[in-house]
Amino acid sequence: MLFMDMIAEIRRRHLVSKESISSIARDLKLSRPTVRKHCRSQCEPLYQRQKQPTPMLGAFQETLETWLRIERQLPKAQRRTARRLFEGLQAEGYRGAYDSVQRFVQRWKAVKSGPALTQAYVPLSFSPGEVCQFDWSHEHVELGGVMQTIKVAHFRLTFSRQMFVVAYPRETQEMVFDAHNQAFAFFGGVPQRMVYDNLKAVVETILTGKERLFNRRFMVLANHYVFEPVACTPASGWEKGQVENQVGNIREWLFMPLARFADFEALNAWLAMRCRELAERKHPVTPERSIAACFVEEQLALRQIAARFDGYVEHMLRVSSTCLVVLDRNRYSVPAAFAGRAVSVHSTATQVSVVADGAVIAQHARRFGRDQLICDPWHYLPILERKPGALRNGTPFREWDLPQSIQLVRDRILKQPKGDRAFVELLLMAREAGLEPLEVACELVLDGNVVTAAVVMNEMRRLVAPTQPGTMNVPDALKLQIEPLADCSRYDHLRGISHVLH
Repeated sequence: MLFMDMIAEIRRRHLVSKESISSIARDLKLSRPTVRKHCRSQCEPLYQRQKQPTPMLGAFQETLETWLRIERQLPKAQRRTARRLFEGLQAEGYRGAYDSVQRFVQRWKAVKSGPALTQAYVPLSFSPGEVCQFDWSHEHVELGGVMQTIKVAHFRLTFSRQMFVVAYPRETQEMVFDAHNQAFAFFGGVPQRMVYDNLKAVVETILTGKERLFNRRFMVLANHYVFEPVACTPASGWEKGQVENQVGNIREWLFMPLARFADFEALNAWLAMRCRELAERKHPVTPERSIAACFVEEQLALRQIAARFDGYVEHMLRVSSTCLVVLDRNRYSVPAAFAGRAVSVHSTATQVSVVADGAVIAQHARRFGRDQLICDPWHYLPILERKPGALRNGTPFREWDLPQSIQLVRDRILKQPKGDRAFVELLLMAREAGLEPLEVACELVLDGNVVTAAVVMNEMRRLVAPTQPGTMNVPDALKLQIEPLADCSRYDHLRGISHVLH
């Protein structure tokens, strides 16, 4: 079973670098049918989770620290390496991993070595469409009159310096997916490489050197857009220095003084507009050209987007007896027929979809507060057929924002004998015909003197009844020249004919 990062490398080398199947198979020591299968595959392969050993340093840390303190007094050539210290701990009974010992030794030496010397760097240059850098920042804004701390996703094309920023209420994986979709749509294409910190939504495990075990679902995104993900060395922000500088600049340019907007949609529209306006500034390397002019050149080198990535995160949940699923401490309704069943809940940055039996059975706008109840009253209508009394005090129906005419008719009908069941029958009919015919029927009934469910239903049937066919215009050539005469006397002779039943 191949890992997602190897599959992504196969597709990238074949589809982007135009490398042959044989060359890739020879280099990666795979069969050509395997390489060919993954080059043609568009779906997510099965994943077999790999177990990682748990660090077991525990009580051995004191012993290890004592050895390091003693050997620090010795000449450098006489000090044991982390590997030799690991072997010494094994002789003492340690059964953990070498990586744990190595990390402990590195941290201990970093603390004891004192302040580091001033570091020097090499200036970098990039080709058009080669690299884009990504980072998060936390900013303060006022949305709908409420002060909030928001998360801002930053993208930076390293050749043109074109930036893109988009704001979210959280810093979760579905926000990362949505940010990539929006950034690639803004740029008009996909770069060859994307550079990241070791955030959990991207990297699951940091291995030796530059080796990383990338998040499985994130690799589906990279596989879809066919870009190479690169994770920086921990605590080495200079490896993506452009976007690190952008974070501070954007805070000064866009969020000071305090930004005030009605909602995230208005804020993000303004941020995208400001990104285009700031691109009119001079390019830092070629001041005779603007960032926007360099961006036009870089766009030609970006790979075109074939399809938008469906960036959802899946949760397997069980529907409660009150037809609700709980996601991030908020409750969303599901059709009553699925109460007690396990369903798949797909959460994106803006929407929550509930999937069962291969079909979407419910969709809601995503909420980001806590302990909120998001109900669709139509989901509970089958329950009203058996328990019409729930219409009066059921939370989904009490909070149902119905048109004014329907509310007036409902209040009049509920005061009548068996009014609950009568109004439920109107709702059942409206489920098939829609709320608009019910609203018109209620308006017509309110104009009269009698307001009952039977009268409303009669008006609805008239509104939704199929229209009568119009008069057909028959061509003259098809009209009868001699109209037949109606002669009923020809049936009189039948009275004289006897019939025998056999």
